Amino acid sequence: MKVAVLGAGAIGAYVGAALHRAGADVHLIARGPHLAAMRQHGVQVLSPRGDFSARAHATDDPAEVGPVDFVFLGLKATSYAACGPLIEPLLHSSTAVIAAQNGIPWWYFHRHGGSWDGTRIESVDPGGTVSAVLAPERAIGCVVYAATELMEPGVVKHLEGTRFSIGEPDRSLSPRCDRFSAAMRDGGLKCPVETDVRGDIWVKLLGNISFNPISALSRATMRQMCLHGGTRRVIETMMNETLAVAEALGCRPGISVERRLAGAERVGDHRTSTLQDLERGKPLELDVLLAAVVELAEITGVPVPTLHTVHAISDLLADRMRSAA
Repeated sequence: MKVAVLGAGAIGAYVGAALHRAGADVHLIARGPHLAAMRQHGVQVLSPRGDFSARAHATDDPAEVGPVDFVFLGLKATSYAACGPLIEPLLHSSTAVIAAQNGIPWWYFHRHGGSWDGTRIESVDPGGTVSAVLAPERAIGCVVYAATELMEPGVVKHLEGTRFSIGEPDRSLSPRCDRFSAAMRDGGLKCPVETDVRGDIWVKLLGNISFNPISALSRATMRQMCLHGGTRRVIETMMNETLAVAEALGCRPGISVERRLAGAERVGDHRTSTLQDLERGKPLELDVLLAAVVELAEITGVPVPTLHTVHAISDLLADRMRSAA
């Protein structure tokens, strides 16, 4: 099995190292000092489950890799529309694309069924620019329940979680999902194949849609947000509004707001990925987390006043960052 990891940052390099350990033909596509370190020393993974290293092929030129069976997409969703030149050399007629993104994916309504089947979500696929590069029929849904960070070039610290839930947009149990899941399991990761991965998307989104923008606005950690009474109530309201949108679309995530908040509090003083991006001056990945759900609320007629308010303020922050950049 030949796999390219396009955007081999903390999560991408971690998955690539695990697949390489399982015997897959893995190619890590990255740039800068991180690429140089992986070329020289491979990927070093530091984990409470046991440290390991993997010397997979690393490059900044996808043409050097050629067509693969699977592309594991580790890029931020904000980069999808522009990744055409990078991904095109990796594709053959049946190449599958597994996007490890947070939030609502560009393929969400592909083979969804019902009255919204085929609907394009402007927030995540503006003008169809993402679908033009990443054909929805190639997509395998993926929800990441693992936390990693890049300690230094070539060194990934695995903090917690090993689960990568995957599934087909049409809810089928496909051979390509089974094949990828088996390789991930052989590499020491959990990779259940879900008949309805959209449920996992909403479970993960309950936290991302609330904690991520609030953390950027407040500069607070997960624990600090949970322990501040007023902020906790805002987050709880955001989660309940999000559940109402999910249910209007026919999806009922199997988790309560109370359980989601308790799990977030247990994470402790962790800085969300959005807060880390803010501190590093990187674009904020809020369109797929927050703007998309506000758009879906408008489509379904669900009132989401708190989501609208937080979206307006965090969008101003993102605009200011873009102007500064």
